[in-house]
Amino acid sequence: MNFKGLKSVRFSFADQHGVLRGKTLTASAAEEAMERGITVTSTLLLKDTSHRTVFPAFTPGGGVGISEMQGAADILMVPDASTFRVLPWVPDTGWILCDLRFPSGHAVPFSTRDTCKKALEKLAGAGYEFVAGLEVEFHVFRIKDPRLQPADAGQPGNPPEVELLTTGYQLLTEQKYDQIDPVVGLLRKDLEQLQLPLRSFEVEFGPSQFEFTLGAQSGISAADAMLLLRSAVKQSARRHGYHATFMCRPKLPNVMSSGWHLHQSLTRNGLNAFVSDREDLSEVGKGYLAGLLAHARGASAFATPTINGYKRYRPYSLAPDRVIWGKENRGAMVRVVGGARNPDTRLENRIGEPAANPYLYFASQIYSGLDGIERRLPLARAADTPYEAKADLLPRTLEEAVYHLKADKALRDGFGAAFVDYYCRIKEAEIARFNLEVSDWEHREYFDLF
Repeated sequence: MNFKGLKSVRFSFADQHGVLRGKTLTASAAEEAMERGITVTSTLLLKDTSHRTVFPAFTPGGGVGISEMQGAADILMVPDASTFRVLPWVPDTGWILCDLRFPSGHAVPFSTRDTCKKALEKLAGAGYEFVAGLEVEFHVFRIKDPRLQPADAGQPGNPPEVELLTTGYQLLTEQKYDQIDPVVGLLRKDLEQLQLPLRSFEVEFGPSQFEFTLGAQSGISAADAMLLLRSAVKQSARRHGYHATFMCRPKLPNVMSSGWHLHQSLTRNGLNAFVSDREDLSEVGKGYLAGLLAHARGASAFATPTINGYKRYRPYSLAPDRVIWGKENRGAMVRVVGGARNPDTRLENRIGEPAANPYLYFASQIYSGLDGIERRLPLARAADTPYEAKADLLPRTLEEAVYHLKADKALRDGFGAAFVDYYCRIKEAEIARFNLEVSDWEHREYFDLF
């Protein structure tokens, strides 16, 4: 690969949280790294969202039963040349996404991109290809104080103090969009140069809330696009004095929750396998949808992987609160879009939060849907009144979601029991830290009363 004109190249991989980690090399060193890979410590795969190492890495098996990870041993980032980009906000720097391997050449079982590829391979074995379109909500604020004093450091550190770009609730109003357009323009310019399939830019319901959508892509490309979108938006915004966050529900007055609606379908021999001549969904589509519903509570641990994200599941809020589907119904967990003879027929799963690791979110959908197809699960009737339907409630907490994930046989078989146990252990560490914190609610509720 030719790195002529570049000063450095970033080699990155998505960790268990969908956060990019890696190393930056000089352009001359990068050429050799394309052949030999780049070493990083395996403990990067053992951390929770505060970057604390959850597993005892210096015990036998590195705390995860894998001898190659014991003692914080090195693993290799293996570059995928097809992902190469030049970063528009730092044009002398290249960027390449990597897969993870042990020095022996074997795949690292906790590599989330490889986990998604494994799910896609199983889907291909059944004769299908996964197609996804992304509808992503997030917030952008102006930074008032970056909070960079030594006292602000920590694990994690204090976030910046911010102010709004717009006030009020302004869904799709042109006047409010024009107020955020200068910021949208900055982001759009960089995202276009990254060759992402941009489709629309919208002002969302809440103050300072955006929604960007990406056109449909197949396979791993759609997950890569989400990863790159999120990282590019945060980095580009910060360089211009803004803070972009894909946190679901920031603790700021009057701010709304953000979701990630995943539009998905399957193709077979290049044709949409969800399309029926007479009905809204083909038999394949019905089976896939039934699988999404059957495994929704376990899959929510991947679709909504943060403690904060479960504060979005509220009735009468344009967010789902129970396991149901509907035809063109935005209160349902899964919305069927399209219909008979419509080549764009697809399922819109509204369960996800924008902080989700796209590789794990996609894999959870594939394993759930495939199980529905293979077992020919019956599809329940559509819900016309989604917030009053008699159906299983979605998990109310991350702890409840982890419980359902552990008990879900199809997801354990798909991801592998070792991966599910590893993932749940990390999430349980986050939950334990959360439970030890004294919240504002507790102080307000009890300090004066008792």
